[in-house]
Amino acid sequence: MAVQTTIRKNAYYDSVTLMLITKDLAKLPGVEDILVGMATELNKELAANLNLLTPELEALSANDFFVTAELSGEATMESLVNALDALLSAKKSSAGSSYRPASLQTALSNEPQLNMALISLPGRFAAAEVEKALDAGLHVMLFSDNVSIEDEKRLKEKAVSKQLLMMGPDCGTAMINHIPLAFCNVVKPGGIGIVGASGTGTQEIMSLIDQLGGGVSQVIGTGGRDLKSEIGGLMMLQAFEALIADPETNVIVLISKPPAPDVAKKVLDLVKDAGKPVVVDFIGGDRSAIEAVGAVACISLEDAARKAVALMRGESAPSDFAGFDVPEADIEALAAHEAGKKAPTQKYLRGLFTGGTLADEAMKLLGPEIGTIWSNIPLKPEEQLKDVKVSAEHTVIDFGDDAFTVGRPHPMIDPSTRSERIVKEAAPDVAVLLMDVVLGYGSHPDPAGEVAAQIREARENIAASGGDLTVIASVCGTEGDPQGLRASRETLSEAGAIVMPSNAQAVRLSAKIMKAIRDQGGEH
Repeated sequence: MAVQTTIRKNAYYDSVTLMLITKDLAKLPGVEDILVGMATELNKELAANLNLLTPELEALSANDFFVTAELSGEATMESLVNALDALLSAKKSSAGSSYRPASLQTALSNEPQLNMALISLPGRFAAAEVEKALDAGLHVMLFSDNVSIEDEKRLKEKAVSKQLLMMGPDCGTAMINHIPLAFCNVVKPGGIGIVGASGTGTQEIMSLIDQLGGGVSQVIGTGGRDLKSEIGGLMMLQAFEALIADPETNVIVLISKPPAPDVAKKVLDLVKDAGKPVVVDFIGGDRSAIEAVGAVACISLEDAARKAVALMRGESAPSDFAGFDVPEADIEALAAHEAGKKAPTQKYLRGLFTGGTLADEAMKLLGPEIGTIWSNIPLKPEEQLKDVKVSAEHTVIDFGDDAFTVGRPHPMIDPSTRSERIVKEAAPDVAVLLMDVVLGYGSHPDPAGEVAAQIREARENIAASGGDLTVIASVCGTEGDPQGLRASRETLSEAGAIVMPSNAQAVRLSAKIMKAIRDQGGEH
């Protein structure tokens, strides 16, 4: 089987479109391996790693388009290119005929009332475009990653000086004046404003607020590095002040991983003078400093949502929520039942997540219950997986991490990388498989449907070996989302998964099952 390459000089196509098309073309008969893309250095390196790099491809520039593939049987490059063109044409038709300006200046010339730019470019090019947008008086949401921390600080300082938002880099979720940006859920309007340095963590909170009957005013993302000492929380503070001044926001939720101590002090000092109830979820952080300034501390993302809704309803001291939506006795009975079906070899848990913050929360809640958890985003450096493709004992994987997304869409867009791993993880020593499904704009049209067949196959494989696999899932989303919360939960339930109301409840149930397995002699 020879590698064949087709080239189109000076032809540009959007990278996400090409990634999704590559997935479709890979399913065609006779296509052993394929890569479709622009001839950037990164894509050439990826082609080399896949043994698909040819001399013709190596000589191209980043402005050139290529298809390189290993074909077998009756498959030909001509038939492959015909299929490619049909898919490109379909994508173009589905995108509609709306005007697409070639530059920021052209866009502003045609639509002078614009006040925000969403920028998604390779990181090394993004800073220059952000600078132009800020100079033009635009708020910015920067979806791109791989932007230097020096550029981030400089751009955020400029934004603050102009009283503009600069959300990002690597900001994946926002909702400004009820307009969803990037990955975002459909939520009811209301008086709770959110500032988040965490994409799926923010989505979990806003979705649960909606499910609990509350509403959201604004969702402002900051990017994951904002609360490091090098940045100083510039955008967290800017956004926090904006929500304090916003007459439509009555309760404020702040969410991030534990900030640098000097940054945490700046944020908490501002809480003292907020004049509004503030819920702070520094995920896994110390709650005493939060409570010392009069803010409400949280023990989980769900707890943050519940406390925000309670405060909105006038409850003065909402208590921690560390339980379940059903009676504890029912949960204990379910855990004992699931543990009782396990073979003696089954003693490990595997978590397969598309949301990085949900994976992080899972490890923080599980750690005290099950001990060491190996991961590609470990809580401790010594728990780093040696090979992200091979799990070890208790393992939690974030499939949105760079190790899985080079040359591929984020797993919330294309869940195939996670889906393929589900069956692989159905090993004789695995008892519980824990996972998330994230709905909303930007996500796959049917993420629950994408994993249902693999859940069935994984459970059937374990059953054939004399064991039983418990699959526990939570769905981050709302009934207003395009995929539908109820329909997604039903799809997972029909595939044999136990569906819990939140990530935190899914994790707690998993921990109870693992404890019941140990109590019944499952631990060697």
